[in-house]
Amino acid sequence: MGRVTVRRPVRMLTENGQRRRSDSLAAEEPLEIRVGGKALAVTMRTPGHDVELAHGFLLSEGVLGSPDDVYGARYCDGVDDQGHNTYNVLDVTLAEGVAPPETGVERNFYTTSSCGVCGKAALDAVKLKTRFAPGDSPFSVTPEVLSGLPDALREQQKVFASTGGLHAAGLFRSDGTLLVVREDVGRHNAVDKVLGWALLENRVPLGDVGLLVSGRASFELVQKAAMAGIPLLAAVSAPSSLAAELAEENRMTLIGFLRGTSMNLYTGEHRVLEKAVA
Repeated sequence: MGRVTVRRPVRMLTENGQRRRSDSLAAEEPLEIRVGGKALAVTMRTPGHDVELAHGFLLSEGVLGSPDDVYGARYCDGVDDQGHNTYNVLDVTLAEGVAPPETGVERNFYTTSSCGVCGKAALDAVKLKTRFAPGDSPFSVTPEVLSGLPDALREQQKVFASTGGLHAAGLFRSDGTLLVVREDVGRHNAVDKVLGWALLENRVPLGDVGLLVSGRASFELVQKAAMAGIPLLAAVSAPSSLAAELAEENRMTLIGFLRGTSMNLYTGEHRVLEKAVA
């Protein structure tokens, strides 16, 4: 397995002078995802939890709906100049009867750590229809619980603490309990990893939890949440206009600028209850 962090020498300049020291950087390596031996996508990610990432990616693309849809997943091919496995190629074998990804799912180019839909082969393939309706979920949460989530997420960001260079995503219950937290250089990869964890744990659809992300709420993150049946997405930064439109279309709750006791409710505000009501 590839390294999660990499040490590099750095020359540090400050108002008190300069010095040289070793710095810890978040690792970024390509992962090629194959389905049935056929290349599907290449994403730039932080090594680790790759099987979860692949499962979450295929869930968010509408290929998978349960862990039984996958027969197996294994690393293959990729070797370095020493002949050692790079663990950067993962092949997923679908269970019998599960339809492979449609042509529109394929990426013509690699997926960067900042964009999970940039390489879509066609514009029509960007917007997907979920098999799990998040709008039907009765999930609700209080502002008090929401306000404590960013700090709880940060406490579990072990690699971020040493590098300052990773995004995080977590699934949480209505009482604020974090079920799982994953980190990655790509915010969409972090979300795919928690979705993949949930799929492998047979928890999908995720109508009884919310999704928290450490950065902004983009269209692709709302779509990934919707594809897993998640009714609420909370972000510590801003949402995009299309993210709000998609959340409203799916009758999801979208929260932005979740910082301390303040937050903005963009859609689905009925799920954020006053403490007395809850």
